[in-house]
Amino acid sequence: MMLNSKIPEGKLEDKWRNYQLQSKLINPANRKKLSVIVVGSGLSGAGAASTLAELGYDVQCFCYQDSARRAHSVAAQGGINAAKNYQHDGDSVYRMFYDTLKGGDFRSREANTYRLAELSAPLIDHYVQQGVPFAREYGGTLVNRSFGGVQVQRTFYARGQTGQQLLMAAYSQLYKMVKAKKVTMHARSEMMDLVLINGKAKGIIVRNLVTGQLERYAADAVVLATGGYSRVFRLSTLAIGCNGSAIWKAHKKGAYFAGPSFTQIHPTALPQSSEAQSKLTLMSESLRNDGRIWVPKAKSDERPANEIPEDERDYYLERRYPSFGNLAPRDIASRAAKERIDAGHGVGRLKNAVYLDFKHAIERLGLDTIKDRYGNLFKMYKKITGIDAYKQPMMISPAAHFSMGGLWVDYELMTSISGLYAVGECNYSDHGANRLGANSLLQASVDGYFILPNTINNYLADEMKVNQPDLNHEAFDKAEREVKSNIDKLLNINGSKTVDHFHRELGKIMWNECAMSRNEKGLKEAITQIQNIKEEFWNDVNVTGQGDEMNTELEKAYRLADFIELGILMCKDALQREESCGAHFREEYQTKDGEAVRVDDEYSYVSAWEYGEDKFKLHKEHLNFEFVNPTVRSYK
Repeated sequence: MMLNSKIPEGKLEDKWRNYQLQSKLINPANRKKLSVIVVGSGLSGAGAASTLAELGYDVQCFCYQDSARRAHSVAAQGGINAAKNYQHDGDSVYRMFYDTLKGGDFRSREANTYRLAELSAPLIDHYVQQGVPFAREYGGTLVNRSFGGVQVQRTFYARGQTGQQLLMAAYSQLYKMVKAKKVTMHARSEMMDLVLINGKAKGIIVRNLVTGQLERYAADAVVLATGGYSRVFRLSTLAIGCNGSAIWKAHKKGAYFAGPSFTQIHPTALPQSSEAQSKLTLMSESLRNDGRIWVPKAKSDERPANEIPEDERDYYLERRYPSFGNLAPRDIASRAAKERIDAGHGVGRLKNAVYLDFKHAIERLGLDTIKDRYGNLFKMYKKITGIDAYKQPMMISPAAHFSMGGLWVDYELMTSISGLYAVGECNYSDHGANRLGANSLLQASVDGYFILPNTINNYLADEMKVNQPDLNHEAFDKAEREVKSNIDKLLNINGSKTVDHFHRELGKIMWNECAMSRNEKGLKEAITQIQNIKEEFWNDVNVTGQGDEMNTELEKAYRLADFIELGILMCKDALQREESCGAHFREEYQTKDGEAVRVDDEYSYVSAWEYGEDKFKLHKEHLNFEFVNPTVRSYK
């Protein structure tokens, strides 16, 4: 299959407008005859469902949480980027586009990345009109702060709870449509499989997580908005329930999976404290705006942080990257922290952390200003650790976070399966090999509110001529049988080891061999080890309970089965890309100073993988840079 990205003709700044001028339209009366399934109710899912419903489509929205308000978008605390240039510091749409393209190490499409920057400004106006309480200056002007990878202030924020405030706005719009009976909401429902009819996405099989019953739903198009897959590492900043199963089911039905090894390690999470821990807590990257990161110059220094003099502290980001300092991009900041920790300069009980210090910021700005900017984050830190970070430095550590990889999509956000769309973090679209901070909320919102509602009509206009499939269609029968067979198989193994045992083993392998740094030997060993885990899992896992009841162990089991296969693909993707770029750091490809060495002449493409029972097949979407010349990514 040829990968057609459907990028419009014309100048970079004209492409989105040209696309809209040429796209098909559906009159309001006919939209009522068309139905859309949206899986996921975070910012991208809620935005897509509410906007499509307002346009007149019949929408059914699904989430596995008990309420759309519990979507993981709430966890993006720091802010949302937009090229408004309110600070008059030289920002522009083009500068934001370039920062994002460069931040992703030139491994994303120019057209998609520019559209993200272009739509950022009207998105802020959209949220303000919805009542989002963005921080403001005394005179009422919206205020900005900086995030990693940029030298301007373009991040809008609501203290340290921006994601929560944006999700509440999206949730209010979604439930406005629910009350108007234009959206049917299905909470505590998990997509188990995608149904294809004549090669087109026409429905899904869902498991009711309360009763365990399998249910069928049909529609003219299916939209996946199911978030990222970094729980493949087990310990991550994601909520326990976050998983990649929906997109993996779509992948097994023919949707290409792009850039799976591009997973981001966030530099400011709370460090792991024990083997029994089930997840890690994210501290917002916004803290790096005023906090300074350092480690003791002496190895294994046991002194309390406040007793270490200034001349015995190594502010290593400021030393290595003087132009950006503590605001170096996430991949660079995480690798720099790992280097210092591995060299014996780590701090904390397990020596696996670095310090994030607000002493100088408090002296410069005053305690009240720091409390106003980050107060809730400091409260959260004290509640978890018992440490008052106003008086002594926080301890932070790198942790698995965002997934830049996901289902391959074209300019319209359609996957390689006709009628199947992917929006937000579950697609590979705008970020390339690394995501800049505060672009996550932006992409999720723009995809759901502005892009998908203007592209899906291009497909649905032709589906007007096709009858919606009956739920008794053979394709639904077959898909449901396969899901039930898989569940029964898991329940009947009756092995000796828990699901968590296998997830811990998988997570250790992925973290050691396919996280912040990779090498050929380690990746090959990881693939063999994960294949062994897969075989042992399907022969010795013990899943308690029944299928026709609420069963969280069963949920963990079928999600882990997908994670195991995904882990193999991630390692294969990392193995074939013999270069270092963004979050993908191959130890064989680095400078003497430990910086990444990109190989543009061989690897300037998006790796799009086709699922195979025994092996995956690689397809390449070559990246053509018409408007920007890829350069060495330096933040020094």
